[in-house]
Amino acid sequence: MFDVAVFGSLFLTLFVIMDPPGITPIFLALTAGRPAKVQRRMALQAVAVAFGVIAVFGLLGQQILDYLHVSVPALMIAGGLLLLLIALDLLTGKTEQPTQTKDVNVALVPLGMPLLAGPGAIVSVILAVQHADGFGGQLSVWSAIVAMHVVLWLAMRYSLVIIRIIKDGGVVLVTRLAGMMLSAIAVQQIINGVTQVVQTS
Repeated sequence: MFDVAVFGSLFLTLFVIMDPPGITPIFLALTAGRPAKVQRRMALQAVAVAFGVIAVFGLLGQQILDYLHVSVPALMIAGGLLLLLIALDLLTGKTEQPTQTKDVNVALVPLGMPLLAGPGAIVSVILAVQHADGFGGQLSVWSAIVAMHVVLWLAMRYSLVIIRIIKDGGVVLVTRLAGMMLSAIAVQQIINGVTQVVQTS
């Protein structure tokens, strides 16, 4: 049987961690200046990458981490450092018009991972899959994962309307704000990772 409580719990957890409203200004900043068609494709690519990463870790996450001898805190610190580099580029205005290859890369990194499929989301999914009982529990978990990614795609896809309203000046402001938000997220993620390392040592 489909477990509504499991679905609701995981969906809300992922919503808070992946934060569709918070990802919107970052998405707008990273895709600014591209044609609308390219921006829509990047939104779909980012969500597809995030879902692929989440799905792989949901199925094989613990085995992958154990095989590579990588701890969750190390994953958090690495993700935080990557986000911090992206945030510095946004804050300093180093977001020149990219080539087609770079368009794809932005959709993969940092949008797909680690912004959407970050350590927090990955760990939550690994735990949810491990604790799900029977077919009904697994169905509830994976339904929540799919529903969350649909929400993420809708948030990014229809946030493009905002660009037409705020024009170039607004995009510059959004870029700086996104850089500041992203740097705060990155620093907090690094702090959480270091704290967990200290606590477990």
